[in-house]
Amino acid sequence: MSEWSVAEPRKLAFDTPVSDLHVRIVNGTVNVVGTDEGSARLEISEIEGPPLIVTQQGGTLTVAYEDLPWKGFLKWLDRKGWRRSAVVSLTVPAETRVEVGVVGAAAVVSGINGTSVVKGVTGDTTLVGLAGEVRADTVSGNLEAQAVTGDLRFNSVSGDLTVVEGSGSAVRADSVSGSMIIDLDPDGPTDVRLTSVSGEIAIRLPHPADAEVEANTASGTISNAFDGLRVHGQWGAHKITGRLGAGNGKLRATTVSGSIALLRRPPREDEDERAAWERTAPPSAPTDLTEPTGPSDDTAHHTTGDTAHDPTRDTADDTTGGTTDKKVL
Repeated sequence: MSEWSVAEPRKLAFDTPVSDLHVRIVNGTVNVVGTDEGSARLEISEIEGPPLIVTQQGGTLTVAYEDLPWKGFLKWLDRKGWRRSAVVSLTVPAETRVEVGVVGAAAVVSGINGTSVVKGVTGDTTLVGLAGEVRADTVSGNLEAQAVTGDLRFNSVSGDLTVVEGSGSAVRADSVSGSMIIDLDPDGPTDVRLTSVSGEIAIRLPHPADAEVEANTASGTISNAFDGLRVHGQWGAHKITGRLGAGNGKLRATTVSGSIALLRRPPREDEDERAAWERTAPPSAPTDLTEPTGPSDDTAHHTTGDTAHDPTRDTADDTTGGTTDKKVL
């Protein structure tokens, strides 16, 4: 086993292949990048407080404080230990299994094909281009995931979850008060299960979509952009049910007092056409390719249960009864 005690900025290179990476820090930043190179490199550009201990034993590389264990990490509340900070950057082979623990630090993990596990207390986490399974647990830290193709599981007390262009086969998320914004663009059937107590849930599905849908809220509002789904309930509890396409995928969303919005992605050919137009159009040319007449792809049928705020609401035309209206999302 090789070991280094790093108390000042330093760079290290590791010739022995790395298959597992463990990082545990308090404040600062952790950046982990997967590459096609067979070796791993570490740069600690800033450090305050006690030294970080770097060890390499077999294929496992660890960068951590001696008194900050992985077990029970989310309950680590040593206030004296909070007076420490480090900025840590690592490049590892893309197939590496990654474990990152941050108390108040920000974590960024990108380009990893192996399993990624992230634990955070108050620090926010950003995941980009991960192909392996992802597990994230936070207390109040937020998670943003972009272009993640592996299965994603998220648990939090009050942290928010944002997924952009998610194409994995499964998304599971549980939170007490955190909001969830899920933008899905899968290549096949997807199993999505979202649960919150008071957090708001917004899900954007591809058009055409392929899923059995059931969404429930006890006292929140409901917005639905799909004609093939039914909205049940005018007062109190509301539910969206139905089948989109062949119903090969599954979508289950449940919240007690939060709102639920089901949005519709434009067809991919429309997105490609818009992107091509914006690349070639002169600066003065309009970039909005939407036809001036008829409803847009993001028109949603909205059912209100109370006065809870709906973050997806832009415009509304209330009907005479005051229980249903249409919104442009």
